[in-house]
Amino acid sequence: MGRSTRHGPHAGSPPGRSERPGPDRKAGGRLHRTLHHADLRSVPEVRRALRALLRPCLAEDQAATAELLASEVLTNALIHSDHDALFTATVHDGSLRVEVRDFTGRPPRPRTPRPHEATSGRGLLLVEALADDWGVRRHGVGKAVWFELGPVQDGAEYGGRTDAA
Repeated sequence: MGRSTRHGPHAGSPPGRSERPGPDRKAGGRLHRTLHHADLRSVPEVRRALRALLRPCLAEDQAATAELLASEVLTNALIHSDHDALFTATVHDGSLRVEVRDFTGRPPRPRTPRPHEATSGRGLLLVEALADDWGVRRHGVGKAVWFELGPVQDGAEYGGRTDAA
């Protein structure tokens, strides 16, 4: 088992959870796809499949965030690796974990995009800002970049997220 590095606002401890109205939090499932190197046409297909998986169990805004973050992490793996990527999404009790495994040992680094880079350099910044938790896990011949989104926390209404004061 490889070493894992945790990031995000809840890296030290799991966030509080509460029951909420809305989607069926007991619904769950798993999505697994292998994507070929540099085949960016497969990213929208994964987004559609992820949306179908999440529809019964996550609020609409969380599902949209999940799609965005999954696209960013998956696109990074396809662009910055010379190999295929493995995408896995798992839903359990209203929480989502997405993992994208590639076969390049080079760890990702969040970076500040330059003004002239209109479409690149922002993926990990989005993951860092929007995921409840994220990290990088090394494995024998590469790494897995993962993120988690949990159920809406205490004090939040269905369909929105609030930060604890």
